[in-house]
Amino acid sequence: MFEGDRSKFPEIKDGRPVIDLDSQKFIKVWQGPQHPGVTENIALELTVSGDEVVELKTHVGYLHRGFEKLLERRTFIQGFTIVCRICVPEPDTNEYLYAAALEELGNIEIPEKALWLRTLTLEMSRLASFLMWIGGQAGSFGMGTIGQWSVAHRDFILDLFEELSGGRIYHMYIIPGGVRGDIPPGFVSRLKKVLRKIDVLLEDIDKVLFNNILFKKRAVGLGVITKEMIDKFGVTGPAAKAAGYDRDLRKDLPYLIYNKLDFDVITGSDSDAFTRAKVRFAEMHQSVELIRQIIARMPEKGEFHTKLPNVLHWRIKPGETWVQAEASRGEYGYYIVTDGSAYPRRIAVRGPSYSNAISLLQKLAVNTNIADIAGLMVSLHTCPPEIER
Repeated sequence: MFEGDRSKFPEIKDGRPVIDLDSQKFIKVWQGPQHPGVTENIALELTVSGDEVVELKTHVGYLHRGFEKLLERRTFIQGFTIVCRICVPEPDTNEYLYAAALEELGNIEIPEKALWLRTLTLEMSRLASFLMWIGGQAGSFGMGTIGQWSVAHRDFILDLFEELSGGRIYHMYIIPGGVRGDIPPGFVSRLKKVLRKIDVLLEDIDKVLFNNILFKKRAVGLGVITKEMIDKFGVTGPAAKAAGYDRDLRKDLPYLIYNKLDFDVITGSDSDAFTRAKVRFAEMHQSVELIRQIIARMPEKGEFHTKLPNVLHWRIKPGETWVQAEASRGEYGYYIVTDGSAYPRRIAVRGPSYSNAISLLQKLAVNTNIADIAGLMVSLHTCPPEIER
């Protein structure tokens, strides 16, 4: 194995270490694709010296792929069974963006009640996504109990989605023209009860995770994203906010009814794994409060869907559009081109996971202890299907 201080690490050329694997000073270790130390099905090829990483290469291709081409071979309404699979933990952002793009191209107006219901589902989905993330973040540092807590509480939100849409994971609730249905009787009271449970959960997580000296020792200083890296690597969402950037599409380019809600963009300064966790944890509190604002002010009556043409023979005039939204991981966008037929001409999906899981992770992993790679990767909050789209 390699011996010596860090000054003897391989030279860097074009941003990557120059490694002579034949020298037998380094060995390769695989982490993933079926491994708790990665976020879903993705493989990390690690070159290590002792227990320190000198190079990391990301390998994708282990998931269902080709979403964009599949969408171009489906009618517009059939696409809703596909877009929600582009990010399983947070499908509703994809549903909203696909619907919003088709509405813009088809000149479809959305009823007021539908705007509130869409915002409600997006914040519920955002909270569910964060609950899955924080379980993985804690588990990657050996605190699996928090993962048991957070996934159990995420299930309470999935129960509500099942009431609302009939589906726990893939909802297909947001469709062109609005949503598929109004909230069922008693839904708001059950949602309030779940929010109270999550309030207690967040208090417990704060005590067990953020006041844990082991978590602090391992997460503080891990994976620092400098301000110079933000635009270079296309960093958005909590990863950018942790570096002090107050960027949030819900504020910068308000959509749905976010301009009617009272909230601030949460930022940090140290830009390490610990700060990113703190920012996301604060955003979990924020989503709970936003949901409370929505259900307190949402109109009780009103149309939740605009009448559409026959969706089985729906044709949209030629055009193109780009729509954006703020997902739990960062900025998310859909580019759609139509040619007057019953099918999209071209669809391109851009999520934050590509830069986070590939270029950014490969950069931050160098000189990191192999035991902290899982914690580093989860701190970037990636969703591999976004990459394999």
